[in-house]
Amino acid sequence: MTDQFEKATFAGGCFWCMVSPFDEQPGIKEVISGYTGGHTENPTYEEVCSDTTGHYEAVEITFEPAVFPYEKLLELYWQQVDPTDAGGQFNDRGSSYRTAIFYHNEGQRLAAEASKIAIVSRFQNPIVTEILPTGPFYKAEEKHQDYYKKNPFHYNLYKQGSGRAKFIRETWSKVKSDEELREILTPLQYEVTRNNATEPPFQNEYWDTDEDGIYVDIISGEPLFSSLDKYDAGCGWPSFTKPIRRTELEEKFDTSHGMRRIEVRAKTSDSHLGHIFDDGPGPDRARYCINSAALRFIPKDKLLEEGYGQYLKLF
Repeated sequence: MTDQFEKATFAGGCFWCMVSPFDEQPGIKEVISGYTGGHTENPTYEEVCSDTTGHYEAVEITFEPAVFPYEKLLELYWQQVDPTDAGGQFNDRGSSYRTAIFYHNEGQRLAAEASKIAIVSRFQNPIVTEILPTGPFYKAEEKHQDYYKKNPFHYNLYKQGSGRAKFIRETWSKVKSDEELREILTPLQYEVTRNNATEPPFQNEYWDTDEDGIYVDIISGEPLFSSLDKYDAGCGWPSFTKPIRRTELEEKFDTSHGMRRIEVRAKTSDSHLGHIFDDGPGPDRARYCINSAALRFIPKDKLLEEGYGQYLKLF
């Protein structure tokens, strides 16, 4: 471990669901699923799940604080868990599924304590997530590493079925009221994001923009796409080969207008963004055809000023 990188350790219930939120962030070198906080060496998954070893299912994150600070990790951590549940997480019950932040130094402890205080007002019940000194961390079996990539269908089914996805949406959603949106959006932006409208091709703000920067959700501000993945598809709308973070997007089957398409929406704001087609130039052939009205462009030289400094490393 060089001075460039640090480690963070979080327990948030099933570790399958604790990898993807961090894995696609800038400045994250590695996310490992494993076990910590127990009293036996090298426990197996079955032993940990039996609640006899004292271990938590957890993730160990190797990150670059200059790019993605520990405080940002904490902010993201709280948005993945129910910190008021002392008996597990969602459908997963037992001590191995409890939540905890394991600090690696005094700075992390202080930051964790401060972040815990900051979220108290969001919940009606007491915050029971413990803040503990880190101890031995044992890497889980290989089949549990990057589970969301190896088994995407089952992972998404599990995250939805367990109740975690619903809780996250309801607790942390940045969706504004209809009245608020009508105040802050133009009529076209409102129609596109809320009523699934499509703006005219070649007559929209970003179809031919080639400046370096990122495109964020016009409503929530969540980063969606990078100029590095933008290309001219000849269709008259901004087109991208991939998003910055796939976990921020949701795909739905769309049969409107007598067509069969895959709609893409932003999870945080539930905004309609556009559609995905399979005629792109990348290895997976994806073309994200997105309405400019659903986006806001932030140039590279404005990223730090607008609070997106961690994305400078992309360029």
